[in-house]
Amino acid sequence: MEITVWSDYACPFCYIAEGRINNILKDLKVEDKVHFDRHAFQLYPDAKNDVTETTLERFAKKYGLTEKEAAQRIEQISQMGRGEGLEFNYASTLNTNTMDAHRLTQWVKDNYDQAVVDKLSDLLFQAYFGDNKKLADQNVLLEAAKEAGVNVADAKKLLDSKDYYDKVVSDELFVQQNGVHAVPFFVIDGKGYMGAQPREVFEKAIKESLATEASEEE
Repeated sequence: MEITVWSDYACPFCYIAEGRINNILKDLKVEDKVHFDRHAFQLYPDAKNDVTETTLERFAKKYGLTEKEAAQRIEQISQMGRGEGLEFNYASTLNTNTMDAHRLTQWVKDNYDQAVVDKLSDLLFQAYFGDNKKLADQNVLLEAAKEAGVNVADAKKLLDSKDYYDKVVSDELFVQQNGVHAVPFFVIDGKGYMGAQPREVFEKAIKESLATEASEEE
């Protein structure tokens, strides 16, 4: 079974949704039956390589909230993440450009097996939301790559180039041209699911997809 996903490492609902799906897969004991096909989407394509404003300021500006309202909303989202067992420190995230994180992921996807891609993805989400690291920092990316089992010298060569830039842009254009302008966006058994859907929605979709696949194999 394949789950196709467009997401961004700076997107809280992407991390929450993936955490929720992973918990469902563990509970159903079907982790080994599901393959994630990961695609890139930048929520903040114009973000700088260093932090220019706090998460609180950015959130308030983006949604037209007061700082108090923004702080309450951020904490509500953080609690959702913690509810999925994730270390979730959204208020102190350091929002920088994620292009290189996506380029690295797509290169790893083409050169390593699924377990390495999934591990790298988990580490990059953890770096941003758990450890509050800057994903535009090449050292942060190389550290995650090494821990995931990627050859660091090859990863650095990739990051020092412009390779996979066009791949990231094409991923984004594809979903935008198909009417998707926010992430996460999942395709499960040919059906699209936007956002961090309730557990029962994801669980129903996964069970139905597995059942369809099982019947086709009979």
